[in-house]
Amino acid sequence: MRFPLGVLSQYIGRKNTAIIEMTTILIACLYGFLFIKTYSDVLAMGALLGIAGASFGVALSLGSGWFSEKYKGLAMGIAGAGNSGTVIAALLAPPLATLYGWRSVYGFASAMMILPILVMIVFAKEPPDRGHQTIKEHLKCLWQIDGWVFNLIYIITFGGFIGLSSFLPTFYYNEFHVTKIQAGQLTVLATLIGSGTRVVGGYVADRIGGIFTLGAVLVGTVAVLLSLSFEPSLVITTILFMFCFAALGAGNGALFQLVPLRWPLATAVAGSMIGEIGALGGSLIPNIMGQSKQLTGSFTIGFITCALMAAFVLIVLMFIQRKWTQTWVGKGGKALILATTEKPLVSNRN
Repeated sequence: MRFPLGVLSQYIGRKNTAIIEMTTILIACLYGFLFIKTYSDVLAMGALLGIAGASFGVALSLGSGWFSEKYKGLAMGIAGAGNSGTVIAALLAPPLATLYGWRSVYGFASAMMILPILVMIVFAKEPPDRGHQTIKEHLKCLWQIDGWVFNLIYIITFGGFIGLSSFLPTFYYNEFHVTKIQAGQLTVLATLIGSGTRVVGGYVADRIGGIFTLGAVLVGTVAVLLSLSFEPSLVITTILFMFCFAALGAGNGALFQLVPLRWPLATAVAGSMIGEIGALGGSLIPNIMGQSKQLTGSFTIGFITCALMAAFVLIVLMFIQRKWTQTWVGKGGKALILATTEKPLVSNRN
């Protein structure tokens, strides 16, 4: 639903789209609390809850639309840090389910959803950057190579973030024989850092450029994943995952410093497409790790495979960035700003 909501937001506004999406999440949580009786019901609720991730493109565009090009990275990083909700879920859901039953967790979630809906209705305002373009112009990013390079990068950064977030509890439980609650707590240590460094990544990208920042992030990710392939102890593994999530979070922020510079009038649509592909990429890591464990008896090959994927994306970035810095972005990925007018230099390709 990320991409359809991104397109919809260009026509009815990002605030209105966000309210519709949040209301749907509330309905999904209430369904989980009141009506689930069978396993099929759980799957239906999961499909409804999937729309929560669709808020991403709308939220980032709503936030970035109020800021000039030289602050886009920080604005997008702050908005994107909302994925720390996965941290809250991993930390609170297991003990709440233990104390009150797993259905009650969805009841608590329903109550919590009321607050952001009210905040959106009362305080949110539509940004002034909403462009008047045809649907064809909005959908250009679907067949432009820059968009698919961003997709590849986001599969590693955001796909890696959510893929590892869902994989880690199982990994800790099976590999180190901790309790499920402890596994959730260890996962929180890593994912919380990843959410926070998204803001840092956006801020650094504003200062030195998103391309430079992404290059450093991908190098760090490759190094950490290769280190994890040696199957270190619980303490060292946790520290390495904290570094890995820190790099991935910073990469998420850095990438979305570049997106509004490349598509200033279609940020919601482009961001939604990139977010959707990246989220789908998150399913790769649990599958790669599961196959590695099943076929070889360890996760070593899985970590090496993920490291090679990140290395491949780094090579692609190094080649394509030369073209980017000659058309729509400055050296290293910094925003092009006219010193006299403080207005962005927008390529004719936009």
